[in-house]
Amino acid sequence: MSALSSVPPIAEATSPLVLALPKGRILAECGPLLAAAGIVPAPDCLDEDSRRLRFPTDDPMLDVVRVRPFDVATFVAFGAAQIGICGADVLMEFDYPEIYSPLDLRIGGCRVSIAEPVAFAATDDPARWSQVRVATKYPNIARRHFAARGVHADIVHLNGAMELAPGLGLSRLIVDLVQTGSTLKANGLQEVQVIAEVTSRLIVNRTAFKTQPEAIGAWIQRFRLALESAEINQRVAATLT
Repeated sequence: MSALSSVPPIAEATSPLVLALPKGRILAECGPLLAAAGIVPAPDCLDEDSRRLRFPTDDPMLDVVRVRPFDVATFVAFGAAQIGICGADVLMEFDYPEIYSPLDLRIGGCRVSIAEPVAFAATDDPARWSQVRVATKYPNIARRHFAARGVHADIVHLNGAMELAPGLGLSRLIVDLVQTGSTLKANGLQEVQVIAEVTSRLIVNRTAFKTQPEAIGAWIQRFRLALESAEINQRVAATLT
């Protein structure tokens, strides 16, 4: 018997719920998770080359939309999507009170970190920083982090290519998402401080959860059981190696 066999059927609603997925690196990791949760979207949903943005699933009461990672939280917070998969970094940056995050999906692992040029990193001591200029797409995370440590941060808000900023004199430091560190290394930068470890989370709109508790609660339960099943499989695999 599969884990999903114990899940109650999704309650009927007048229109499909919308699940927002992030484009980019996390999208591929979403595929097995969706399958384990019993969600089968249109075949081109996980194809980055597809120009479609909204996709039906095998459940007529669930559609999937594919948006930029930073936009997933906004779609859910404003009710355009009722459910989403979103990196913890985005939740930290926007801190929307309209969002409830019931599950850590344990995919998309990375970290929000501070980096600076290798030439400075060897002798620089972050504990001695008093005033810094920082390039980042996470102005709120960066500002809170430095303020908590008594450091005045002059924030330069960029949407990408943060690694160029120190070399071109735009900033001394950057705050960015780091997975392997290879991009930093290729651009002469070194990670000097980790602000937060990041994984992807299942998020829901609080108002939608209150007005459609059975339907949304059933999907949360499906994802929860999918995670439990994956954990059991990992333990079994570990005992066989």
